[in-house]
Amino acid sequence: MFNIVEKRRWYYTFSGLIIIPGLIIMLYSIITTGQPFRFSIDFQGGSIYELQFTEAGATEENIRQVFEQVGDTNPLIQQLGNPGDYRWSVRTGFHNDEETRQIQERLNAIAPLNRDALRVENVSATIGREVTQAAFLAVVVAALIVTGFIVLAFRQVPDAVRYGACAILAMIHDVLIVSAIMSLMGLLFGWEVDALFLTAVLMVVGFSIQDTIVLFDRIRENIPKFLGEPYETIVNRSILETIHRSLTTQINVFFVMIAIMLFGGESIKHFVFILFVGLLTGSYSSIFIAVPLLVSWEKGELPLVNRRRDLQPAEAEA
Repeated sequence: MFNIVEKRRWYYTFSGLIIIPGLIIMLYSIITTGQPFRFSIDFQGGSIYELQFTEAGATEENIRQVFEQVGDTNPLIQQLGNPGDYRWSVRTGFHNDEETRQIQERLNAIAPLNRDALRVENVSATIGREVTQAAFLAVVVAALIVTGFIVLAFRQVPDAVRYGACAILAMIHDVLIVSAIMSLMGLLFGWEVDALFLTAVLMVVGFSIQDTIVLFDRIRENIPKFLGEPYETIVNRSILETIHRSLTTQINVFFVMIAIMLFGGESIKHFVFILFVGLLTGSYSSIFIAVPLLVSWEKGELPLVNRRRDLQPAEAEA
């Protein structure tokens, strides 16, 4: 029988080689931009103007001058599409209705605005902070609920808390990798963390936990059936009995997401890419992180935790 959990230290090393550079990337982003990610207007507040002029005349310089006249010293201005489309995106601080009206009038003086294509979105800093707090709270509550559910569902298994703790560690593993990828994409391509990113993270958390519970449940079933076997053998047997079903389901999902990334709309490609990365790392972590952690905990390989008693009655009597 192929022993998957035997090479658990290699899995931990591989994950470390991804997570540690990811943390360095986020630290670099904090140093250079003041934030681990490029936050969208949903989280930090401000105003976004999507402009389209009907003729030439607008340049980055004269657009900047318009916004400086209302007190924006450093607006973020980007040209969208081809130069002949005359499309621009401007991100600034929060503007009230009067300031927004003045800006539109001054922009229209530069070159005629296409009013039908004009989009202005204003979100106050207070709302942005509330969204950020709600996002953090959602992840924390999800982790607590999952831990409580696993402990309750596995209450008849010795040391049920370990199953919940290992599932949460695998979940944190996945969230760190997804966060690192998003931070890197923000630095390289200007991707912003928005409500869709939060949705993707919560979906990754749910998928990762669900896949881990399937494996843990098979371990729970096999412990009384193979009580005389070493714990590592029982765990490895459980992985081999469930891995084909897990991989079949995951591969089908991956094909669908690849198709959406290739042929879907531009507005959801970032979301689907982050979700794809998260589901990929979630599939990996459930098999190669969460379950091997149980074996490491059983064998006393984890620092600051105690090894529980062996399952074998003969060893317990000795």
